[in-house]
Amino acid sequence: MISRTDIPWMQATEIVELTSTGQLAVSEIAEAMISRVESVNPTINAIVDFDPDQVRRDAEALDQKLARGENVGPLFGVPFTIKDLTAVKDRKLTFGMAPMKDNVADHDAVIVKRLLGAGGLFLGKTNTPESGYYGGTDNHLFGPTHNPWKIGYTAGGSSGGAAAAVAAGLGPIAEGSDGAGSVRIPSAMCGVVGLKPSTGRIPQTILPGRYFEWAYHGPITRSVTDNALMLDVVSGFDNADPMSLPDPSVSYVAEVSRGVSGFKIAWSENLGVGEVDPEVADIARNALNLLTQAGATIKEDQPDWGFPEDAMWQGIWVPGFASEYDLLDWDSESGNVDENLIAIMKEAENTTAVDYGRAQEFRGRMWDTFSSFMEDYDILASPTLGAAAFPLEQFAPSWLEGKPLRSQVLQWLFTYPYNMMTTPAITVPAGFTSDGRPVGLQLASRLHDDAAVLRAACAVEKLNPWAQYRPEIS
Repeated sequence: MISRTDIPWMQATEIVELTSTGQLAVSEIAEAMISRVESVNPTINAIVDFDPDQVRRDAEALDQKLARGENVGPLFGVPFTIKDLTAVKDRKLTFGMAPMKDNVADHDAVIVKRLLGAGGLFLGKTNTPESGYYGGTDNHLFGPTHNPWKIGYTAGGSSGGAAAAVAAGLGPIAEGSDGAGSVRIPSAMCGVVGLKPSTGRIPQTILPGRYFEWAYHGPITRSVTDNALMLDVVSGFDNADPMSLPDPSVSYVAEVSRGVSGFKIAWSENLGVGEVDPEVADIARNALNLLTQAGATIKEDQPDWGFPEDAMWQGIWVPGFASEYDLLDWDSESGNVDENLIAIMKEAENTTAVDYGRAQEFRGRMWDTFSSFMEDYDILASPTLGAAAFPLEQFAPSWLEGKPLRSQVLQWLFTYPYNMMTTPAITVPAGFTSDGRPVGLQLASRLHDDAAVLRAACAVEKLNPWAQYRPEIS
């Protein structure tokens, strides 16, 4: 007998095995998830658009599909959430901004179509900072998302609602989006798995950035196999994204079990891009060292790519948000929109084509350095972040207080270099600080070698299992 309280903690692979064989009705899953959301979400504020009646109707339709003998799909009955930067037809698409509170999507994003087409059960929309502009999750419309492991502390961002939901048992899989680490940052802080795939692996339809080669949809899950399963479902070309790649030639679920025997791994404490809490670095390094038991060799090394913060800021972040410049009269939104986001829009007015051109030239040199460096390695590993979760009232770790905005946004992240270079990177749980805050280990690889980061992540998971750990949320 399957207990309703067990269902929220099941992996997607477990759910599909039970639902597709008729051992567990999708309607039973729906009731368990509705109960869990109603019990836990008021405390953490991860899901900001939730319609239990719609969840019940969708579950019943899926059960009827199985009863008719139809093909039910590889995610049959698996609850999933979508971040409030991604379109779900007839649901609000607010970008976490109070001025957009009544905006309703008129279509499903490609990733939503694929999750629904695979038999997934849509659970709701998750919280984000305004337009996803920084590595926390708070806004004037819905308020902050709390870290399930430590209420009153940040869940990270900008996919903080998605990662907190997965960590808190509000669905085994979630869609996030990542422009500087926004899948990996909250996944590391909430103790779950978050993948930023190679550019084009998942068709990218985050408006208005159709041609943003540095922005991604990415799977957030509690297990590496579930992450691979979700990637299998949502990968492949779609005309909506002119940069999307053809269907992958491999099954990522099959790839994850291949192990890392013979892998050469470089370890860097901070990738040369910021500061790191020594406790965080030690926890990540200790988790990585376990891979020597699986046949990998580890060497302390890092690419000499210079300091990319300025190029990231002037070549990606400020120009990227400038694409929303005409969305609102930003000067008039003071008090309704974060002042730091308004400051980015003002900075866009003064960022020149010369600034942008120099940033792109830096990215080219950075790529040359990285690609040459990776000729000797299969994986480049580091802590995902320089800090574990910090109090919600802080914008960034305390050591960055008083620093320029760009430093507060970027200088504690070891994620954004891989957005600059369009290469795959994943974060996996490495352990906990002495006061119980999760720490993530980031694993990156060569362009299009998404399978390598999943294989390394799965090897860490086998040697350092984390599924038994669940946050206690009162």
